[in-house]
Amino acid sequence: MSDVSMATKTAIPATKYAPMPDYTAIKAKQNAAWASGDYALIGTTLQIVGEQLAEAMDLQPGSSVLDVAAGNGNATLAFARRWCDVTSTDYVEDLLARGHRRADAEGLPVTFRIADAEQMPFEPASFDAVVSTFGVMFAPNQAMAAEELLRMCRPDGKIGMANWTPDGFIGQMFKTIGKHIVPPAGLQSPAVWGDSAWIEDTFTRHLRSLAIEQRNFMFRYRSPEHFVEVFRTYYGPVHKAFLALDAEGQAALAQDLMSLIARFNTATDGSMRVPSSYLEIVMTKS
Repeated sequence: MSDVSMATKTAIPATKYAPMPDYTAIKAKQNAAWASGDYALIGTTLQIVGEQLAEAMDLQPGSSVLDVAAGNGNATLAFARRWCDVTSTDYVEDLLARGHRRADAEGLPVTFRIADAEQMPFEPASFDAVVSTFGVMFAPNQAMAAEELLRMCRPDGKIGMANWTPDGFIGQMFKTIGKHIVPPAGLQSPAVWGDSAWIEDTFTRHLRSLAIEQRNFMFRYRSPEHFVEVFRTYYGPVHKAFLALDAEGQAALAQDLMSLIARFNTATDGSMRVPSSYLEIVMTKS
């Protein structure tokens, strides 16, 4: 980030300045949110997304792969099952430990390391491929996180992601929560990573090729009420949102989530079958 001289600061009225987000404080709160509940219970239901991304990237066995914001290891396991040499990273220690146990159970030789998506502890161009499924999109400093994906990938290497779209079910769930809990000032929604125009603007100048495909993940739950109960109990951001509200506010948020599910639900038997759109992104770095 370039410095602004004192002369420039005094020449422009203070009202022109938007406050800089306190990224350190925001990440501390995010870490606590993702460590609350039990995201791994929900994360394992998303395993198919990692498998599909691994197929789309079509890496050679033996490729070195960095999984950024790996959570409990969905993409990590998918690439390791295809004989890639995977380094799995996250800044939430408990989630990384859950991924470690999953890899051990399958006998997969994965390297695990605590790491911040905005400041990776590796030399530039260290990996043949860099991946993230519903992970890096939650980094508060989005520009820095994007730079790190590019910095970690070698020239002619691949970057692959799965990111929820703004208009899809999960993107709209973020928006619904934001009506009840004011998000940190100065931050864009994580779902901007699921906007193809933003992806193109952010990455294209660094790439040799870019392929974007919109896919759906199907959320299948016993009922809409079951989904709300599971997410308010285990999914960190929703869990923390409910904890921050009084009884009346919790009831209002639950009702808004039920209304959101009703908009997307394709089940007709009382269960929940909700497609949630995401972008599957495969880039080749120039």
